[in-house]
Amino acid sequence: MRFIGLSLLASVALVAACGGGENKAPAADTTKAAPVVPPAGAAPAGALAPIPATGDTVTVKMVGDDKGYRFEPNAITISGQPVKFVMISGGPHNVSFDPATVPADSKDQLNANMVGQMGELSGPLLMNPNEAYVVSFGGVKPGSYPFHCTPHLAMGMKGTITVQ
Repeated sequence: MRFIGLSLLASVALVAACGGGENKAPAADTTKAAPVVPPAGAAPAGALAPIPATGDTVTVKMVGDDKGYRFEPNAITISGQPVKFVMISGGPHNVSFDPATVPADSKDQLNANMVGQMGELSGPLLMNPNEAYVVSFGGVKPGSYPFHCTPHLAMGMKGTITVQ
């Protein structure tokens, strides 16, 4: 009983200490100019616009199970088609390209084509089965593009897209 009383007393003291006073918002600064908002769908200044891919979509499954974490297939060859990554199991998964391995003359276009990304050359996390993320390779130069799943990179979840 004594322990419960001490715990209750300590909890009350903690809440009182954290209760603090009022948090007043700072006064608005009316001397600043209003920010310029670009039109909806416009690319930021100096950035490339996404280029849609052409041709049939190639599907890559993202799998995590008792056999390990993997892309199925983990090596594909395309001629500019879109690649659809579908989360099957073992998520969350994403598709990311290491900026150090992407040819410099393709990096900006691939980055622009990855709409809705969570970082440079990194698609969003797919949490639920059948969620999908499509990457356009429109305007991306021929070459080899290694990719990986960021959460499962240490487990060897990697692949390669070869653009012809």
